[in-house]
Amino acid sequence: MLRIRFHGRGGQGMKTASRMLGSAFFIEGFEVQDAPRYGAERRGAPIFAYVRADTAPIHERGVIPYPDLALVADDTLVGVPAAGVLQGLDAHAVLALSTTEDADTWRARLNTDAQIVILPPFSAEDPAQRPYVGALLAGAAACLVGLKANSIIQAIAQELDGHGTDVIAANQQRAHAAYEAMAAHAALTHPRAEDSTPPDTHWVTLKHEDADTSAPTIHGAATSVQIKTGLWRTLRPVVDLEHCNRCNWVCGSFCPDGAISADKDGYPVIDLDHCKGCMICVAQCPPHAIHAVPEKEPEKGAAS
Repeated sequence: MLRIRFHGRGGQGMKTASRMLGSAFFIEGFEVQDAPRYGAERRGAPIFAYVRADTAPIHERGVIPYPDLALVADDTLVGVPAAGVLQGLDAHAVLALSTTEDADTWRARLNTDAQIVILPPFSAEDPAQRPYVGALLAGAAACLVGLKANSIIQAIAQELDGHGTDVIAANQQRAHAAYEAMAAHAALTHPRAEDSTPPDTHWVTLKHEDADTSAPTIHGAATSVQIKTGLWRTLRPVVDLEHCNRCNWVCGSFCPDGAISADKDGYPVIDLDHCKGCMICVAQCPPHAIHAVPEKEPEKGAAS
């Protein structure tokens, strides 16, 4: 199995690059898995996306701790621990950097055994080039893993379908140029022997629990018992027992705070200490048996 990581910053198109490369693998008959992983939800924050490709079904999930190929769109990320660029890079791995410095400089700086390849340069400061960073990296990656140039060109057309022929052609042109620029390193990346993959020490095995034990945790209230969030309420839900169908699983399931339970007869009971008064239960009640009343004017004779 080939494992590829794309590193960049939010807005540089790492997710798009992984999708383009994944589609190119798929076109050539591979089983493929591609996904992004976001950090902070803001433009410029470190982000990475990854691709797995194999000729057999892929059962592995999660992040890729030991990549065969890591591509970096912004060399300032290398020194950022949160970006995780150097994670798992050993003598087997290929590190492809977009940088103005040469491979020897980076090899000495990082003291790494990984094979370093310098990607075709592009200027992150040039607004005209920003939309094409993903295509550039995807094109370079396609060459480094030994895919055909036509596959990445076809994949870009699929991934950008609907964006117009000019946009597709511009991305294809950049990807093809990057592919050609990597010709000296074509098919440099190889999958690890399965028994050579270092053990991942970060996995945690959770003990199986019966549903009676784990389900209350999953469906537990989102509100701290210690915080009386009912004080925030301006409207109070009041249940009209004469019209209630006792389908408490409806209002109870929709309550975002888990503040609705059922009594021994199946009628809903609202925990007014923690009900914030969102009135979702009022909107969802099938027989319209829950009413909203001003907090200071509860209906007389109605249960809550």
